Amino acid sequence: MVKIQHKIFIEKTMAIINCPACNKKISDKAKTCNHCSVALQNIDQDKLKAIELEQRLKKKQSLMNQSFFAMLLFCGGFLFLFWQNAQPGSWQYITSITSTVLGFIMYLVTRVRLILIKRKK
Repeated sequence: MVKIQHKIFIEKTMAIINCPACNKKISDKAKTCNHCSVALQNIDQDKLKAIELEQRLKKKQSLMNQSFFAMLLFCGGFLFLFWQNAQPGSWQYITSITSTVLGFIMYLVTRVRLILIKRKK
């Protein structure tokens, strides 16, 4: 019975923090992250800055990919509408208009998010 109480006490004193590299939840007592295997013992400001820069670059690349996909969606919908000469009310017309509008909105949103990330520096 004493061992169980001791174990409960130890579990209560351990805090859950976010890993500086992958932002997933880990114990504050962990020596390495279970998810990304980053060593947490000898982490200093330079290493934290390098990790933060790497995360920012990954986020920018992801947003650039999303922006490219949105542009493809926009252009694909517009070109389909232009080349197929879809009649208003048909499913081709509705699909191409939806694709064009959705692609345009997605493009604007991802571009604004990219600007906000650049300003965050």
